[in-house]
Amino acid sequence: MSFSDLLRKWFKSVLEPLAFFFNRIGITPNMMTYLGLLGNTLAGIFIAFGNMLVGGLLVLVMGPIDALDGTMARLRGEPTTFGAFVDSVSDRYSELFILGGLLYHFIILNHWLGIVLVYLAASGSVLVSYVRARGEALGFNPKVGILTRAERYLVMAPLLLINQPIIALWIISIFGHITALQRIWQVRTQAKTILKNKLK
Repeated sequence: MSFSDLLRKWFKSVLEPLAFFFNRIGITPNMMTYLGLLGNTLAGIFIAFGNMLVGGLLVLVMGPIDALDGTMARLRGEPTTFGAFVDSVSDRYSELFILGGLLYHFIILNHWLGIVLVYLAASGSVLVSYVRARGEALGFNPKVGILTRAERYLVMAPLLLINQPIIALWIISIFGHITALQRIWQVRTQAKTILKNKLK
């Protein structure tokens, strides 16, 4: 079980009543997805102009909102493949908007270390998702890793609140790429196992 799955299990008692409430008042899972995307876009704008506190608060609030759409769809009895697709794509956009805000901020400051770290963090985050998506498309199950999106959220939000984005970027840059490599290795291991079974 991944850390993301554990988080959902731990917060199930909180998420389900909220999801039930939002379903009752007519908010749809897709509306919740778009709300999360809008909130993270606003966070990126505040971060771009150096307001790490407000940006961090928005990122902190949007995390649970991002988790609500799936719970709402499940309670409605109507989770769809397209809904899951939209959710995953909006998660990638949300993360890149936040990192884009940091990139703009560091460009204005002419902070070259920050610029490089944003690139490394963004590429690591994208590769983590891409390796999983590509692996699953080929029939593998690459869900391992020490820094999935849930962990990246738990790193980024509090460190933005205390105005330490560089530390957050170092962590995400290093461990994001390690996570991508872990998933690549898992696909390789599974592929070798399948090949061995075929040769028996």
